Amino acid sequence: MPTSSHPVAGLPVGRGLLCLSVTGAAWGTAGAAASLVYRTSDMGAFTLSFWRCALGLAFLLAGRLRRRRARRTAPARPVRRSVMRALATGLALAVFQTAYFTAVVSTGLAVATVVTLGAGPVLIALGARLLLGERLGAGGVTAVAGALAGLAVLTFGGSAATVRPAGVLPALASAAAYGAMTLLTRWWGRGGGADAAGTTVGAFAVTSLCLLPCAVHEGLLPHTAHPVRLLWLLLYIAAVPTALAYALYFAGAAVVRSATVSVIMLLEPVTAAVLAVVLLGERLTATTVAGTLLMLGAVAGLAVSEARGAGRPEPVPV
Repeated sequence: MPTSSHPVAGLPVGRGLLCLSVTGAAWGTAGAAASLVYRTSDMGAFTLSFWRCALGLAFLLAGRLRRRRARRTAPARPVRRSVMRALATGLALAVFQTAYFTAVVSTGLAVATVVTLGAGPVLIALGARLLLGERLGAGGVTAVAGALAGLAVLTFGGSAATVRPAGVLPALASAAAYGAMTLLTRWWGRGGGADAAGTTVGAFAVTSLCLLPCAVHEGLLPHTAHPVRLLWLLLYIAAVPTALAYALYFAGAAVVRSATVSVIMLLEPVTAAVLAVVLLGERLTATTVAGTLLMLGAVAGLAVSEARGAGRPEPVPV
């Protein structure tokens, strides 16, 4: 009898889709919170990214210790395999974030966003087809194309963005790292024995170490006239769009097709656009509405396709 549960990882595909949807929405709040951090202090992008990862790691460790105490015993896992997974995921996450911030500085937020998030689904779909044998099908290709069109409309609509090659290259590097992180998570999930919580903790430990030198160079402790407000903003960024969101991301990405993961993550710019209109006072335009509807339609279409195909058998990598 077909079932919606993944045959190896045990997490139902429907729950995986829900985890990824919450992740995309949570990631979308990070930009608005970061803009408030920049208004409140002189904190730079790399320093914010470091504190986001370091404090997020503290939240993850606290949650992991609490769950272990509740269970009292935890299943033993090969240490070497866990370390290798943490290193690979952490390095990919560090490149993903650092290269993206470099692209923003070089070519602007709009171009960096559309190149990184636009190239991501394409690279992931190609990688999933070549390395994992996952087929998108005609409907999947149409959905990805619609999502990319919506992203372009949402990002460039009404803007005067200019494309600079020096910024496009790091944006592509960021997309490649994001794709590697997604494909690796899916590979391990299909292979069985994936520990999403352990992978998340290890990845953030590696990423924090990678970002620390950049943060020290930029200024580890910012100057602010509102330290309490800054602290609350940092705690929110670390807890919701970081610790919670990435834990859900790694859990969902292990059981959902890689290309579907990349398209669902486009809920991030949709959420950011909605928050910009509702909280930051930006004007609601026809291009914003059109881009949002295109992307939401693509996400919904791929989610339905994923749920329908959840019971089909798939090859397990060895």
